Amino acid sequence: MFEIVSKKTLAENVVEMTIKAPRIAKTHKAGQFLILMNYEHSERIPLTIADSDKEKGEITIVFLVVGFSTKELAEKFNVGDEIFSVVGPLGTPTHIEKFGRVVVIGGGLGVAPIYPICKSLKEAGNEVISIIGFRSKELMFWKEKIESASSKIIVTTDDGSYGMKGFVTHALEKLHNEGEKIDRVIAIGPPIMMKNVAKMTEPWNIPTWVSLNTIMVDGTGMCGGCRLEIGGETKFVCVDGPDFDGHKVNWEEMEIRMKVYKIEEEKIKQEHQCKIGLK
Repeated sequence: MFEIVSKKTLAENVVEMTIKAPRIAKTHKAGQFLILMNYEHSERIPLTIADSDKEKGEITIVFLVVGFSTKELAEKFNVGDEIFSVVGPLGTPTHIEKFGRVVVIGGGLGVAPIYPICKSLKEAGNEVISIIGFRSKELMFWKEKIESASSKIIVTTDDGSYGMKGFVTHALEKLHNEGEKIDRVIAIGPPIMMKNVAKMTEPWNIPTWVSLNTIMVDGTGMCGGCRLEIGGETKFVCVDGPDFDGHKVNWEEMEIRMKVYKIEEEKIKQEHQCKIGLK
């Protein structure tokens, strides 16, 4: 059992939760994820580890309340409660070395998992330019944390309510057009955002890596739900990734994978929501 030591709402339907998990905290590296189960017979939820504290033995997750299990986790679990199972760290860590100038992009919920990546890149001696994007100022979170792990930060909002008006790709294009030498790009966020970033950087010949954890189900390579064509080969996102070369991802297949369980997810949500008193 894993005790919840802190919990807060960061924005609408975005929850931050810190959990006591000493062994995971001790070995966690940037880019890795965990599998969480609310109760013994709950579904398995793959979530990226957004932060860890080895001394305190704690890990932090940030999740979007979107389906039945995340809604249950957000509404039924509070500080002092225990989660049945938390397994990790899983997945191949993000490759960290001194690249030079690295642009790290986080869109929406993707802002949380870029934090440990920014920290690790900065510690390795890189100049880290972070671009974080939200639909509006009201949905913004972790700006100060990302700023602390970056050499420079650019904030974009779709409606212009904070920072630069537009998408993260607009900020990236502006950097490139201003003559900034970019040695590497890392992007995490909605698949359409990562796809557009990769398509933008491909003709610039800038190595671009993306995290595809949004299509994971089992998280151990056994269910096959996250198999995807990468560079003409079939890969399993959970065990071969979750980071991949964005220029080699079959984005059309990725879009199809994202829709595979939509009907089942909605059915489960409707069937069980009333049974356990979720709002």
